[in-house]
Amino acid sequence: MMIVGLTGGIATGKSTTAEMIRGAGIPVHDADAAVHQLMVPGGAAIAPITVMFGSDMVAEDGSVDRQKLGGVVFGNPEKRRALEAIIHPLVTAHRDRFLQEQRQKNTAMVVLDVPLLFETGGDANCDFVILCYADDQTQRSRGLARAGMTEDKWTAILASQMPMSEKRARADAVIETQHGMEPARQQLVAILEQLRAGPVENSRKRTGPNATGGAET
Repeated sequence: MMIVGLTGGIATGKSTTAEMIRGAGIPVHDADAAVHQLMVPGGAAIAPITVMFGSDMVAEDGSVDRQKLGGVVFGNPEKRRALEAIIHPLVTAHRDRFLQEQRQKNTAMVVLDVPLLFETGGDANCDFVILCYADDQTQRSRGLARAGMTEDKWTAILASQMPMSEKRARADAVIETQHGMEPARQQLVAILEQLRAGPVENSRKRTGPNATGGAET
């Protein structure tokens, strides 16, 4: 089974690209969606988050108050690492169950949608990595248009992520999204045709199931 990583910086069109991949019939594991499941009522992350950060991190409905938790870890590297130490192993287990299920189905190709794939070393689990890319101006315009985004928050998010130039150099294929999603779709179709045609050559080496590729928490 071919494992393809999909990544990109904030506001680069990755989520839309992932939807197009699903539309092509390829199973996608969404790391951010896995994090969300961990934080809903009864989710596996609720108890350890309560122990680490306090019961006031849990909303009245029993879910994690992600806005409040974000306010605690934002700009605090030590607390962010503590949160990641809780979340990443749980996301890894969720991803591994997904991969096992797809192998049992003899699925030919799957995609791991991971925002921080390179930052966490998750690309070591992939045979091929696709990067969604937008130029700085487009990325910034999209990002600042998001609800709740501020200049300070935008700057902090970019500072916490690997520079797009480095991600671009490490990716096996790049989808340019600044010209709109139809040109991006055409690029994606060409990449998927290439991957479906047969094995791809790259220098990536599997390091086992513990190289997670982290979601954004």
